[in-house]
Amino acid sequence: MNPKVTIGICVRNAEKLVGEAIESVLAQDFPHDQIRIVFVDDGSEDRTLSIMEDYVQKMNMDVVVLHTSWRGLGSARNTVIAYAEGEYILWVDGDMVLSPDFLTKLVRFMEKNPKAGIVKGRIALTPMGNWIATLEVYSRAAGKMIDYQSKRGQSKAVGTGGALWRIKAVKQVGGFDRELRGYNEDWDVELRMRRAGWLFYTIDATCCDYERYGLTWKSLWRRYWLRGYQTRYFLEKNKGLVKHYRMFPPAAFLFGLLSSFTLFKLTRQKVVFLLAVQSAFKMTAWYVGFIRSRSFARSKK
Repeated sequence: MNPKVTIGICVRNAEKLVGEAIESVLAQDFPHDQIRIVFVDDGSEDRTLSIMEDYVQKMNMDVVVLHTSWRGLGSARNTVIAYAEGEYILWVDGDMVLSPDFLTKLVRFMEKNPKAGIVKGRIALTPMGNWIATLEVYSRAAGKMIDYQSKRGQSKAVGTGGALWRIKAVKQVGGFDRELRGYNEDWDVELRMRRAGWLFYTIDATCCDYERYGLTWKSLWRRYWLRGYQTRYFLEKNKGLVKHYRMFPPAAFLFGLLSSFTLFKLTRQKVVFLLAVQSAFKMTAWYVGFIRSRSFARSKK
């Protein structure tokens, strides 16, 4: 007997790629009568909601479509949990494409490992729309190439996209913090899950974390500026978690260079040696956003 699984898809303004994400869910070889899909459209201003509603007619699965004004990821994920059925939630991003056996592999692992709170698949090392986008995907993939039971892995976030979470575990620790609207809502829960004794793993189930339309330096700067800006509350809540000297641009350059050697062995693509420059650029944007957020918070006091 296969356990029932909920697939949670929390999206906002994802009209370009959400259809591909849904198609990859429909292609899963896991029994469709054991899947519930919960869509949460968090205030999209494009056609994302109508695209998801159009797909409902094609699905031989239990489907719930919800639409909210923008409340943020913490709230959207709690909404998925409230409507979830079964033992597990597979989080699928709106720009993600899963391999057909993705869900089956993750569920089998969880069924054999009752102490596992999260199991995550791996990001495929697939070239994207341009070299900036390719490096962004490769750097995310490299960041997850760790043993989450190791000392180093204990301080690393697993994340939600492409990860199967045990519903019992996330409910035990009180779910997601609604105040974490943009980033780190997953890491915040993971810290509490670790303290409760749950274990995290990655296995050989692949997905594509898409940047198919490419990136520009401007869009990359905006993304990491916003990430830095929105991380302030998380770091105030979890003091001492991040060693700032490790995130300074020179340190990011060094870590990016080290990751380049690992990625070159896997891909044989010389472009990966530009990862050091891109990593330093992203951390510069992150710090500018973080400092701006701190200044804004102080001005409000």
